[in-house]
Amino acid sequence: MKDVIDVMELQREKNRKLSPIDYKQLEFDGGFTPARFIFECGIKLNGQPLTLATAAVVMHRFFREVDPSNYDCFLIAASSLYLAGKVKDDPLKIRDIINVAHNTLHRGSSPLEIGDEYWNMRDAIVQAELLIMRVLKFEVGTTHPHKYMLHYLKSMEGWLGKEQWETLPIAKAAAAFLQDFHHDTSILDYNPRHIAIACISLALQCYGVQLPLIEDTDDEAWYGVFVKDLPKDKHWEIMEKIMETYNKEPETA
Repeated sequence: MKDVIDVMELQREKNRKLSPIDYKQLEFDGGFTPARFIFECGIKLNGQPLTLATAAVVMHRFFREVDPSNYDCFLIAASSLYLAGKVKDDPLKIRDIINVAHNTLHRGSSPLEIGDEYWNMRDAIVQAELLIMRVLKFEVGTTHPHKYMLHYLKSMEGWLGKEQWETLPIAKAAAAFLQDFHHDTSILDYNPRHIAIACISLALQCYGVQLPLIEDTDDEAWYGVFVKDLPKDKHWEIMEKIMETYNKEPETA
């Protein structure tokens, strides 16, 4: 088991890598690469966190149903963003998606002029959206861990006390772990409530927070207040999966 504290260093290391990624040089990597592409494009488009999370989940679900080698993963990623914007009522204009996706794949390029290349890419995104819908049998709604995490964190604020809560970025760290876990297809394998607990638990351990009224020898008992069906081994399994995500981050020049 890797030291949980190392995860924060991995996050900081990731944030220090400012050089742009050349996506065309990367492998599919189990869905990590298109997920990273989704989040980079989504942030540039000012998409809401739930929109980006929905896009990543839709993309991961699609590639579980098909052979990834038969599809352009960046086209599917861009189309997943377009679809997610509709699902979450956070409309992302298709022209903006086209230009951001094109510029992210071709660093330094100018926005596409209205012409053959633009219309070809637009048609491809729309057709890919229909394909994704058919492959997923039009079931694109997702129950996200975010709403459970928000509920748990609000409860924990009262548990810890406002003064201590405001001195430690527990909520920010937990939210960062949750967003980063969306880069890994294994996010589909776990209960959203359990994922929320694992992200909060990682944040607590990274900052060495001991919750009141919890014995040192039973530091996992705190989440029993929120969920009753999460065995300790499953809890640690999810945390390990989250930590493994950081090892997939590609090196930059």
